[in-house]
Amino acid sequence: MTDLRMGDIYRQSRPQKSRPEPEIIDGLPNIYYYTNTPKENFAPLASGINPMKSIVDKEGVERRPVIIITSSPHKTGSKETPWQDYFDPDNGHIRYYGDNKKPDKNAADTRGNKALYAAYQIHSRPDEDAKDIRIKQGVPIVFFLRVRHDGRSKGNLKFQGFGITERIEVVTQYDNKHDRYFTNYVFDFVVFKLTKENECFPWKWISDRRDITKDAYESNKKAPKSWQLWLSKGTSALEACRRRVSKLSVYDKLDQVPVKGSEEDRILSIVMRHYKDRKQKSKFEALAMFVIEKLLLDSKSDYQKGWLTNKGGDGGIDFVGRLDIGSGFSAIKVILLGQAKCESLGTPTSGVHLARTVARLKRGWIGAYVTTSYFSSKAQLEIIEDQYPLILVNGLVLAEVLNKHIQATGIRLDVLLKNLDEEYETLLMNRRPEEILLN
Repeated sequence: MTDLRMGDIYRQSRPQKSRPEPEIIDGLPNIYYYTNTPKENFAPLASGINPMKSIVDKEGVERRPVIIITSSPHKTGSKETPWQDYFDPDNGHIRYYGDNKKPDKNAADTRGNKALYAAYQIHSRPDEDAKDIRIKQGVPIVFFLRVRHDGRSKGNLKFQGFGITERIEVVTQYDNKHDRYFTNYVFDFVVFKLTKENECFPWKWISDRRDITKDAYESNKKAPKSWQLWLSKGTSALEACRRRVSKLSVYDKLDQVPVKGSEEDRILSIVMRHYKDRKQKSKFEALAMFVIEKLLLDSKSDYQKGWLTNKGGDGGIDFVGRLDIGSGFSAIKVILLGQAKCESLGTPTSGVHLARTVARLKRGWIGAYVTTSYFSSKAQLEIIEDQYPLILVNGLVLAEVLNKHIQATGIRLDVLLKNLDEEYETLLMNRRPEEILLN
């Protein structure tokens, strides 16, 4: 047993109770070695939601030591996972769909959903007076992402931190594999910071929580500082507890293109093949405009779809849209000019490409550049240094937006692309960008 480091990948291989667990398996740290609690069963990791068995401590108080969450993005859209979870631990947020998959079952009746809902009843108490209840019954939730590593798609767990449930929604989902609808819970988790622990999670804390000889207060002594703050202050301290990572603003190629073999990689490949023909390539503009619309609406922006520009007089602009900020007398309307390029992954978008879009922007306007490829480091630095108001959408983001839309609606990608092709001609207009302010 030792600490789990944020972002590290661990090997999950079937544990052998008859012998000690090795520290390293297949070149990776062994998750069962790192989460071992002497004289106790191995940490549960077989399911998506893994509630550890509750214990009754020496004071007669029942507590659940931990709930472990695992997500398998490579299974998105499959029979096992007909939805898409969203992991953003560096901004302290995870959105996770529960374990109901059957149309004849209530969302609240599945084992995992039931455990997380019970934990939420404690997590959501806003008052500081509930401190004693949080200490005795507050359940930490630990997150892992199943990732591909060294050619393997199974048995690799990337540690994504720990936290609590911030909110729960009941949603209707569609399983396009079996043409059915079903209700499920979707959980929004707050990922807590591990700054004071040097980005390491102390599994000894979980082991102490499993110890029936320790009362609730003793079992939390080794908890991370952010957890102790939440125990003391409750929901009023959530933002102080939330993990925030200061990142370099320049992303390399690997962070802008899908992982080989992933669902996003499959989607981007289909898109590239669809628009490969020269005559078809211009229709990529309709897809780019669609992606910007979905991206901004998903971020709760008030976006108004505009039109595609006619060729020849577009001056380097492919589509026009509008962002509305505020309402009534206090409202302002911001014109958005978009550029779209369907390019191979071997062709990065340079500053020269972006300059054409920037040159068309007037004071108070913003731009958007959508590519199937990636943006060079130099181009990104130019945007940062000159503070250009440009929304950059690379191949990975494009594929992620499409994947999310596909999972939410049940529409097949080929049908979506065909529909956009058919809409292309009707979207073409010979209008000045300023005219969208009159819509």
